[in-house]
Amino acid sequence: MAIGPVQLIVLGFPRPEFHGRIAAELERLHASGAVSVVDALALYKDPEGEIEITHLSTLSDEEAKEFGSTVGALIGLGIEGEAGIEPGAEAGARAAADGVTAFSDEEAWDVLEEIPNGSAAALVLLEHQWAIPLRDAIAEAGGFRISDGFISPLDLVAVGLLTADEARQQHALETATADAR
Repeated sequence: MAIGPVQLIVLGFPRPEFHGRIAAELERLHASGAVSVVDALALYKDPEGEIEITHLSTLSDEEAKEFGSTVGALIGLGIEGEAGIEPGAEAGARAAADGVTAFSDEEAWDVLEEIPNGSAAALVLLEHQWAIPLRDAIAEAGGFRISDGFISPLDLVAVGLLTADEARQQHALETATADAR
């Protein structure tokens, strides 16, 4: 099965107030062929750092069986919460024994550590379907990905794409907690 470039997006919510808008936007993007939600988890990290997990997904039953809990496997946490860490680590060890290595310990991204205690998070694994033809064209031309990442709105001021006021507003929307809004 060919799969497009995949991205894990971690969204924080100090006091989540979901009204269906995020799910609706993901559905719209899926319907347009731009992205597909491979997997999604919602979790709550209590003030002591204990984690409760809920599996979210727009996958069909058949797709859910195929992909399983991919986000949990990526971050070393099963759908059972912290009890899933050990099975996740074992699965990773089996993959490493088979010669599959994603990255070194120095390069590892500790997603769970970055989520503040006493808050909620949504972890959404997106397949960028729009990028498949571009990725294939780059590969056919002998090219390869060196790096990638989102650019802060504040950095766009220096190149003239945003005014300082626009950048501050966008940066605040992207990074501020609900208390700061």
